[in-house]
Amino acid sequence: MESDAQVQGSASTVIRRPAAEVFAAISDITRMGEWSPECVAGRWVPPASGPEVGAVFEGDNVAAVGPVTLKKWTTSSEVTACEPGAVFEFVAEGYTTWRYELSEHDGVTTVTESFSFPPYEGWQRFVYSTLMRRDRGMVTGMEKTLARIKAALES
Repeated sequence: MESDAQVQGSASTVIRRPAAEVFAAISDITRMGEWSPECVAGRWVPPASGPEVGAVFEGDNVAAVGPVTLKKWTTSSEVTACEPGAVFEFVAEGYTTWRYELSEHDGVTTVTESFSFPPYEGWQRFVYSTLMRRDRGMVTGMEKTLARIKAALES
């Protein structure tokens, strides 16, 4: 097995709204807690106050099984790509890259959310990749997030 291969996943949806509107919602990280099953809150770290390359934000995350919280943590992320109406990307903890790509046709926007990170090593590979199937759970989380964004924007 090649250890340099990135772990990757993606999910897509179609939202009946212009790309500029979809981008504004996705890149407003203070709203991510409304949609994500894992990230429950987000805030820009001053001097940042909005999305732009180099802006830093924090995200509060929770892993739970039903009503039981297994873990809570906060991540620091840096925006690495920000093209209004097209791309919003950030790197969490200098490790996982999250990317939203948008394409619009006749006022309808296709959104693809993706992640990539280096493979786990040693015991973490066994726990996160084999036992927990973390990458599969992340794809499921992206599907839920995109469905919630779609529902909010189309309502």
